[in-house]
Amino acid sequence: MGTVRNILFIMCDQLRYDYLGCTGHPGIRTPHIDALAKRGVNFSHTFVQAPVCGSSRMSFYTGRYVFSHGATYNGVPLNIGEQTLGDHLRRAGITTGLIGKTHMAPDRDNMGRLGISPTSNEGVLASQCGFEPWERDDGLHPDELTDPNLAYNRFLREQGYEGDNPWHTAANSGRDADGTLQSGWFLRNAHLAAEVKAEHSETAYMTNRAMEKVSDLGDQPWCLHLSYIKPHWPYMAPAPYHAMYGKQDILPANRTDAEKAAPHPVVQAFMAHEESRNFSDEAKRRHVIPAYMGLISEIDDNIGRLMAFLDQQGRLDDTLIVFTSDHGDYLGDHWLGEKELFHEESVRIPLIVVDPSAAADATRGTTDPRLVEAIDLVPTFTDYANLPDQPHLLEGRSLRPLIQGEDVPIWRSAVFSEVDYAWRGARLSLGLQPDQTRAYMVRSDQWKYISFDGFMPQLFDLQADPHEQQDLGVDPAYGTIREAFEAELSRWIRARKTRITVSHEQIEQKTDNARDRGIYFGVW
Repeated sequence: MGTVRNILFIMCDQLRYDYLGCTGHPGIRTPHIDALAKRGVNFSHTFVQAPVCGSSRMSFYTGRYVFSHGATYNGVPLNIGEQTLGDHLRRAGITTGLIGKTHMAPDRDNMGRLGISPTSNEGVLASQCGFEPWERDDGLHPDELTDPNLAYNRFLREQGYEGDNPWHTAANSGRDADGTLQSGWFLRNAHLAAEVKAEHSETAYMTNRAMEKVSDLGDQPWCLHLSYIKPHWPYMAPAPYHAMYGKQDILPANRTDAEKAAPHPVVQAFMAHEESRNFSDEAKRRHVIPAYMGLISEIDDNIGRLMAFLDQQGRLDDTLIVFTSDHGDYLGDHWLGEKELFHEESVRIPLIVVDPSAAADATRGTTDPRLVEAIDLVPTFTDYANLPDQPHLLEGRSLRPLIQGEDVPIWRSAVFSEVDYAWRGARLSLGLQPDQTRAYMVRSDQWKYISFDGFMPQLFDLQADPHEQQDLGVDPAYGTIREAFEAELSRWIRARKTRITVSHEQIEQKTDNARDRGIYFGVW
């Protein structure tokens, strides 16, 4: 084992925390990811700052809450003034790049206002969330939006797959019993094998690109963000993964008739979405989940390939490895599909960190139940890069002391997450304006409190009700607890770090010494 020089930051898209062997799923086969957990620390209670792709990732990449960075939903540009992981690590001489997805929308209006060309070095970094775009591919390419020159599409055509958009017609479509090509956009086709061979799938392709890049970088210290597009929909896996699991492998849905009979108004509005209605149908749910599980096992096999390559290259001895996800997937639990609300299935994610240094030997193979947030990763990476703390800017905490077994008597008592559902049909059915759709979660070890703009709150006792099936949001017996959490939420909002252009050290240097600096005011 050695000293950390490089960072491999692996993220899956829409992978639930409980769909790995090492996080408790009794039937899924993920031996290579489980092996990472045996070599590192499995943080079992990790939460995203927004249970939706774009805003969650912007928190991952900035180390800041959604309330602070302002990119509240997919397609909302990240303010050009926000510093990201690449901005920080380049100061330490670490080249930082992306292979895969960021779901980041660039702040083109302010780039234009400031005269920053999108093709300049600064403009490219500002447009790619601070990463060098070694290969950006967000993995959502319907025909009307697809660039035929997308690198993955060019690759597929080179392998003999025809058409302008083989991402759709090969990687995410399959043939039915009659030989007719069927689109993976439709859940009814989830049982089909993707037209693409497994070695040409998105997951295999991105893994290959990562290995190629590591070889090209040589001894240059690097941070590689390998951001897999799956198991996010379209739920369509290549053979043999499409048939690896069956209905017998499906866990019972976490839902009760009582939940559906009297839901919270916002939850009820999400229950009415098409994805929720379909996943509430048990037959449809059992039809789709085997494909979801197959996609996860495909990722696992490619993680195995990647680890074998890094071992061969001698990189396992000097590379910090992080494996995580941007949010979960309801899969019909609580009568819901997709994500975006605050049940554990949506807001809780896997997080495994492997530190190759001897300092982490004491924690190898352990599970750490302390509350962790996605925003903790940027300060963790800057800590390993020996960069100075930035308490005026970063809102997470470095996990390095936990990973290296240091005594940390005070950690955190709660985690926070946010949602802005202005773009969803739920807003229309509730008759809300776009600025009336915010909600906030405060989760402690025992309680989960959710505050909605304009609606009653939700409250769950996670010790007595770990499956979140009994909402205590209007129970008069718990009024004092709800008031305490609302007050905590208010304190949290007031503590957000919005003075990001001046460090604490700069303030200390100019505190109460104006006369010493030749500035006289109020002097007789």
